[in-house]
Parts: sequence; structure tokens; C-alpha cells
Amino acid sequence: MELGAFSISLAVKDLEASKNFYEKFGFQVFGGDASQNWLMLRNGDHVIGLFQGMFEQNILTFNPGWDQYAQQLDGFTDVRDLQRELRAKGITFANEADENTTGPASFVVVDPDGNPVLVDQHV
Repeated sequence: MELGAFSISLAVKDLEASKNFYEKFGFQVFGGDASQNWLMLRNGDHVIGLFQGMFEQNILTFNPGWDQYAQQLDGFTDVRDLQRELRAKGITFANEADENTTGPASFVVVDPDGNPVLVDQHV
């Protein structure tokens, strides 16, 4: 099962303080909009999203159709196909992608420990 790019989306209390903290580990801002309370940081292939006031918990995020540099892949497994495959394996969904659409879509599942897993296709 090919899930695409992986990142951790962190629910932060203070965007600037979190950005400064992760910059000390060598992360650099490469995307996002601080005026909208979110930033994307990279250190090599490692990606962290910082989100202030957008959600309550940290989220594991997968992006079908993207590589680790948010570049579109020529071939990838569509989010709706991933959703069908996981449903067939007995996974329960917190939010589902509309399987009658194409293009960008997402779904959310929650692991046994309560961690949200977002599969978010942007292409």
C-alpha cells in the first residue's frame, strides 16, 4: 500500500515558539502561512507541520500523489482506492472521502491509541 509523503502535523500552542524550537534542530520553513497560523518545516526528508488552533491532537499525515518535497508523482494510488482497501480490511473511518469524486480528497482513521491518521490527497 503506497501512502505517499509522510509528515507529522503538530497541534501547537504558540506557532512562533514552536517554529523557533524546531529550527534549532535544523528544520527550515518551506511552506505554510504564519498569518493563517500554520507552517511546514523540513529537515532533509523529514517534514513537520505546525498548526496553531486548528485541531486538538497531533496527527499522522500521509499525502498520496506527493513525494517528500510536495512534488506531484507521475503515478500513485488514489485516496479513494486506499479507503476501499482499508475498509475491506475492517478499518473504521472517522471521516471518509467521497468515492464518487476525483482529485483532492481525504479521510481520517483513528488508531487503537486514539491517534488520528489523516490521508490527504492534494492532486
